Amino acid sequence: MSANDSEDAVRTQLEEQYGEDNVWDTKEVQEVFKVEGFQSPVALVTRKSDGKRGTVSFIHRPRFYFDFTEGN
Repeated sequence: MSANDSEDAVRTQLEEQYGEDNVWDTKEVQEVFKVEGFQSPVALVTRKSDGKRGTVSFIHRPRFYFDFTEGN
């Protein structure tokens, strides 16, 4: 199993748990959100499309962000 296979498996698992539209890699999260700060295992973000603030959880390796929650 290659590193990409492992990343794909982790992403698939997160998408099954949180939904396909609620999982991002680093590039994707930067496109969707302005990242304000980190307090592991969450990041404070502002969604660019509507200015809503909240948090996203993240894992370190492979780095994925998931589960945007408004208002935190």
